[in-house]
Amino acid sequence: MDKRLQAFERLLNIVDEVRAKCPWDSIQTIESIRHLTIEETYELSEAILASDLKEVKKELGDLMLHIALYSKIADEKGAFDIADVLDGISEKMIVRHPHIFGNERVENAEQVSQNWEKIKLEKEHNRSVLGGVPEGLPALLKAYRMQQKAAGVGFEWSDATDAWQKVEEEKLEFFEELKTKNEVLNPKGEEPKTDDRKLTTENIENEFGDLLFALINFGRMHGLNAEDALDKTNRKFRQRINHVEQKARENGVGIQNLTKDEMKAFWNEAKEVVGV
Repeated sequence: MDKRLQAFERLLNIVDEVRAKCPWDSIQTIESIRHLTIEETYELSEAILASDLKEVKKELGDLMLHIALYSKIADEKGAFDIADVLDGISEKMIVRHPHIFGNERVENAEQVSQNWEKIKLEKEHNRSVLGGVPEGLPALLKAYRMQQKAAGVGFEWSDATDAWQKVEEEKLEFFEELKTKNEVLNPKGEEPKTDDRKLTTENIENEFGDLLFALINFGRMHGLNAEDALDKTNRKFRQRINHVEQKARENGVGIQNLTKDEMKAFWNEAKEVVGV
């Protein structure tokens, strides 16, 4: 037997066993392990960003266990089993790759992506182009996926230059709202009205959101995922701050006791020491 099938069969047998005999596993429901699946997904994401393939392997195993357990629970309810899950994704892959399993021809990966979205609309009768984007996604990733799906049906800038012009346009509108804020919230000789303060803040937030959305779109057109890019920058920032804190402790103080010049010096040092 193929060792992959043998390993998968072993996992399914183990899930059957623990589901029947383990006090914890036997009482789990699809709802009760949902939050654990989310946690495992984030752990996989961290391992990928860290380029730690050993950890990626471990986290993939954890997710595979969850898939097997979900399928086992559903099988007990007579809803579906693991074979249905695997057959379903296999059929989806065949339908969405007509250039492999059919007669359609494509020239590049971009055409494959566009066909993918068109097939979902035409053959799977999705109600909306954006119907497959979960509302619960992190905002940066959600923006990226919505833009990606819209582009798949032709709703796209003609080139990245136009996308950057949109960034510049949104930047100007954002700064215009900041200017308005100073005029409204700091009038000469009078207290700003509460309604004016609230409206101005909302306008600034709206324009800031538009600017972020445009910037995410520009990055996407250059093959950049804003969620991944910002996550890597967050990790870099954390490492550098950790270095600054460590240097402060070595000097017998907390980071809050450092002068601005000391912070800057340790920060620049972190670029060399941490390597990011």
